[in-house]
Amino acid sequence: MSQFFNINLSNPQPRLIAQTADILRKGGVIVYPTDSGYALGCILGHADAQMRIRQIRAVDDKHLFTLICRNLSELGNYAVVSNSQFRLLKANTPGAYTFILNATREVPRKLQHPKRSTIGIRVPDHHVVQALLEAIDTPMLSMTLSLPNEEDTSMMVPWEIRERLEHVVDLVIEVEHCEAGATTVIDLTGDSPVLIREGLGDLSPFSF
Repeated sequence: MSQFFNINLSNPQPRLIAQTADILRKGGVIVYPTDSGYALGCILGHADAQMRIRQIRAVDDKHLFTLICRNLSELGNYAVVSNSQFRLLKANTPGAYTFILNATREVPRKLQHPKRSTIGIRVPDHHVVQALLEAIDTPMLSMTLSLPNEEDTSMMVPWEIRERLEHVVDLVIEVEHCEAGATTVIDLTGDSPVLIREGLGDLSPFSF
């Protein structure tokens, strides 16, 4: 049965963050809040945890994970970033964006787009996520919490999520409020940004 933590949104309890980090280091799968809804997460490098997330979502290995980084310094280890891209990223992170970037060799081939060698990367604007990334000292792999045969998982509250997933995840994290919605997805691999999906992230800083 999964554990259930209620973590303070603005001042995350160090004890609960440490326990969550320990679960992740042991290969656990968690449901956690972000600045764009609840998500499923695990630590980079745990293949079994990745497979469990795919099974929960009922998706195959063609459905790619998003890499969750704590800052641009960490992001730069996993993505090739030009000077112009860096300026855009610096001005718009942390935030509710997913940026498509060319992957470095630090990203396993199975996590990259099979034809383009790209990776979707996020730096969430969320105190709990930032505290957790600081504690584990490595990126997380993440997929939006979406369950098969559910029309709108974004409206589920944490205790409902736990009831549905208590035997397939190791932890559900609750906060007092979790913004519901999708990230804005922007492809930065070309000469100019390309909008892939409009979401919660503001479009005004970009020229499409």
